Amino acid sequence: MRIGVYGGSFNPPHTGHVLAAAELIEKLSLDRLLIVPAADPPHKSLALGSPGPYDRLALCTTAFFRVPKARVCDLELRREGKSYTVDTLAELTEANPGDEFFLVMGTDMFLSFPTWREPERIAALAALAVVHRGESAGIWNRVLEEAEALRERMRARIVTVDNECVPISSTMVRRMLAFGAPDCLDPAVLELIRQNGWYLTGDQLKQLPYEALREVSLALHDEKRRAHADGTAETAFALAERWGADPETARRAGILHDITKALTEAEQLRLCREYGMSPTEFQYENPKLLHAVTGAAVAERIFGESEDVVSAIRWHTTGRAEMSLLEKILYIADYMEPNRDFPGVELLRELVWQDLDAAIFRGLEQSVRHVRAKGCVLDPDSEKAWHYYQKLTERSIEP
Repeated sequence: MRIGVYGGSFNPPHTGHVLAAAELIEKLSLDRLLIVPAADPPHKSLALGSPGPYDRLALCTTAFFRVPKARVCDLELRREGKSYTVDTLAELTEANPGDEFFLVMGTDMFLSFPTWREPERIAALAALAVVHRGESAGIWNRVLEEAEALRERMRARIVTVDNECVPISSTMVRRMLAFGAPDCLDPAVLELIRQNGWYLTGDQLKQLPYEALREVSLALHDEKRRAHADGTAETAFALAERWGADPETARRAGILHDITKALTEAEQLRLCREYGMSPTEFQYENPKLLHAVTGAAVAERIFGESEDVVSAIRWHTTGRAEMSLLEKILYIADYMEPNRDFPGVELLRELVWQDLDAAIFRGLEQSVRHVRAKGCVLDPDSEKAWHYYQKLTERSIEP
């Protein structure tokens, strides 16, 4: 028999996984495809709100139920400790002598394959079947080069699968689940998730204490944006103490202000539709601005935050004329928190403690110049805010 081994955390299993499984069975002419959820993946920690291993097994059983020749396997769940591929293949090949095995992996995993536990033994036990995950031509060329190197160095059998790629990740799915706009899931899988409150679903995120709020917020951010969220929250806290706003409210606004920043343009628009919001024509043309709109909606609907926090998040990117105190604090905290590095930021950090409105104007002025230098159209709300604070602070733009 020709047997494929499709492992992963499947956290959760989504339509991309299911479509890939069906295509693998066809492209590799498999007699069986084993879906092997990892109990304890060695290369990463499971995300906050994830169900346990046997719950993920149940999700996989539900998700792959209609895929002919696919079988969900609990082999790694029955083994104690980390889930190492070499142990799984050794057990499978011993139990099925004479069968031909294909280990399915994405390009990222394949490129890291030499760092795995006992890669030479894995290559001896199974052919490596490498599938696309929406990578660029440059990355795929790296895959082909690495494949040649491994064939020579390990005598590895490597098959590159010309598959249709569905640009979905479990990380993306988890975010949309938490935001109440799930996508790319089988209805039965979604129902099982909602029944059990997995992946931060339900009302469990409303009015969290700050440390819990921070943990959840950072978990939903891209890793590279977490330091910025923390920096904005602590800067907002300090500025609120200086200018007479509530520091804890400012901190909550800061930690949530970019909560939907990691979403793609399509996901931003889906969230708008789910929440019954209609972006402006300018926002459609400039989708990077949508995260302020969707972030404010998520802060209100999912986290149950106050009107002050919601409004501050709504205007933290563009600003507006006659901003409230908290809106001003979040706008400038986002602009000059400690991780920011651009010409003039140190002067801005000095000015903000002396004259908040003057700092707001300077931040708007720099934004205006940056947008115009790129030949882009200025957001209407930013333009109104710029003129308002220019008049308020009696400053003028230099030519």
